[in-house]
Amino acid sequence: MSERTSWQRVARRIRVPLGFVFAGLFLWLAQPTWKTIALSLLLVVPGVWLRGYAAGYVKKNAEITQTGPYGYTRNPLYLGSMMIAFGFAVASGSWVILVALMAGFLAIYLPTIRSEEAYLREHFAGFDEYMRRLFAASSRFVIVYASNSTSVEGAFSPHVKHRRFTDWVALHEPSWKLAEHIPNAYPYRGDYQEGSFADFYIFQHTE
Repeated sequence: MSERTSWQRVARRIRVPLGFVFAGLFLWLAQPTWKTIALSLLLVVPGVWLRGYAAGYVKKNAEITQTGPYGYTRNPLYLGSMMIAFGFAVASGSWVILVALMAGFLAIYLPTIRSEEAYLREHFAGFDEYMRRLFAASSRFVIVYASNSTSVEGAFSPHVKHRRFTDWVALHEPSWKLAEHIPNAYPYRGDYQEGSFADFYIFQHTE
């Protein structure tokens, strides 16, 4: 195991305890004023909102989330946390706290983020590779027969993974646009006897 990977493992384990250390440092060195508190709200309020917004979309260890705020940044939860943390640093009015927070972010959170991205690439690489090859194989049209939802009510098959693949296309293959959606003439009714939860999706290359 490389040194970098070893530190990533350590960083993941100590980031929560170090949060308590930072809280103690804040209580010890903070010299807030009404002005610094007011300025901190410019970071804290949107940071809290972003974390709450992102939490409604994430499906941890189940799939790579690509909707909501995840369509704009890979780590909205961490981004929200850092906005809150730097907001508190601003409120403290202490350069020591601000510098310590920046050092902690570089030493702890960046390796943690890279470690989690490596995990996602390892465990969810198959779908990305399949989709890239699918769209690379055509120059004009791609037809997909599949469901386009994270779940289908009443349908459970351990070998089937439901997901909104159109979100993946919009994010990774923006030159391909959905030209037509053809609903299944025999939709699934939830009785496992007949019908299908898949529809036809026709994509057209626009460049």
